[in-house]
Parts: sequence; C-alpha cells; structure tokens
Amino acid sequence: MSMLASRLRYYLTSVPTLLRGVRNWPTMGAVSLGLPVRQPIMVRMRPRPLAFRVHSAMDVWTVKETCLDRFYDLAQLRPDEVRTVVDLGAGFGDFSIYAASRYPQSTVYAYEPSPVSFARLQENVRLNRADRVRSFPLAVGGRETGPLTLYTGTRAAVQHTTVRADGAPAAQTVQVESVALAELFREHAIECCDLLKIDCEGAEYDILLQSDAGVLDKIRHIVMEYHDGVTAYAHTDLAAFLRRHGFRVAVRRNQAHDDLGYLYAWRQ
Repeated sequence: MSMLASRLRYYLTSVPTLLRGVRNWPTMGAVSLGLPVRQPIMVRMRPRPLAFRVHSAMDVWTVKETCLDRFYDLAQLRPDEVRTVVDLGAGFGDFSIYAASRYPQSTVYAYEPSPVSFARLQENVRLNRADRVRSFPLAVGGRETGPLTLYTGTRAAVQHTTVRADGAPAAQTVQVESVALAELFREHAIECCDLLKIDCEGAEYDILLQSDAGVLDKIRHIVMEYHDGVTAYAHTDLAAFLRRHGFRVAVRRNQAHDDLGYLYAWRQ
C-alpha cells in the first residue's frame, strides 16, 4: 500500500474512533471537519473519566492516539505491576495523565522543556486531579546536564525540539534547563523504571545512545515515538542498540508519515 493510500485510510478510520471515544462528540466532529471551534478545545474521554484542554486539531489527534489508539501501551505490562513511569517529552500531559489512570499504583515523573507545553501540562494535571503526576520543566539528555537550546520555529508547541534540523531558523529558540537521564534517576531514587516513555522530536537518540549500561539496566520497558531524518541516526540504530543491552524490540511504523513510528522495547 502506498503511503498516500495508507494516510487516507488512517484518517478515514480515525474519525469514527475519535467520535466513539469522547463524550462531547459534536465538538470533536467539528474539529475533524476543520470547522472553527471555541478555544481552548475540551476533549472529554470515555469510558475513562479523563479530560484535556487542548489548542489545536493536532492536539486532539494526539489525545486520540494516546488514549484511544493506545500507541504507547505494551501488552507485556499489567496495570498492577507498574510503580514508576518516566515520561520524557510530556507535552500537554496526555500520556502522563493516561498512565496515572491506567497504572493506578504508579508515580509518573513528567518532563517537558517547552514553557508553553509545560503550562498546559500543569493545567491538565489540575483538571484531572492527577496528583500522582509529578511535573518538571526540564529537557532530558543522555549525559549532559545544564542549559540547552529549544528550537521552536513555527511548529506546534508539542513539536518543539532540542535537536536543530537542517534549515531550522536559529533565531526562533528558547533557552531551557536539562538533566541527564542518570541524574534524573538518582534525584528520584529510581532503581527500577517500569516504563520509560519518550517523545522528544529526535532527542531520543541522544537520550538512549549516550546513556550507560547502568542506567539502561534499571529500565524494564520502553515505548517511544521515533523520528527519522532528524539526526544522523535512525530507529534501526536504536533497535540494534537496545537489543545489545538485553531488550527485545518491536517497531510499528506510522501509517501517515514515513519518518515516524513507534518503537517498543522490553526485557525478557
């Protein structure tokens, strides 16, 4: 199937999924049709009593992919066995809040460097009374701790990145603080991370490839959206790296974009 046909099929099947999965389906129908709706947009989920204040159709689609398509779910994980979740690139809080609901005994550490997205993350945490989500306005890297440049450009807030793509305007930036993954684990005394979720717009390569074995040994499961074509690395490099460190790996390609997809890794 060509990518154009795959993309068309994905969007056509996504609209019914979205309308079935929300309580306020008339508003979501208007968003799907590109009609103007009052801002911010409220997405009220069912059957889980979750709600998200979002600001674009892309945000609505993100909620659908997280909460309805469940692209970040792992069949190997039972809800009662997850105690620690780390969410890197938490955006406006869709996965962090979903994870706190799905894994009711967990603590979720949510990291988001974009000031715009972080404010929305905090707002959605309050809206859902997700008191087990602990949020931090920081980027995360493999080894470095300190200031980083966040490239904003004209992209949506959920697409801001610490990796500068070729041709990206250097002037459209924000300085943010960062913490290394190992330091993050030390700060929160994390000896076992049951689930590490990553959606960092290309920074996933630095985060994982620069982390040493001692950090990786503390991680049981990884779910991430990968971004090819942003750095010299591709998701195949991540897959090979994780296999060398004792993980089993599966990949799910994005149905609408060649350069995106999901990578799942878990220990035997």
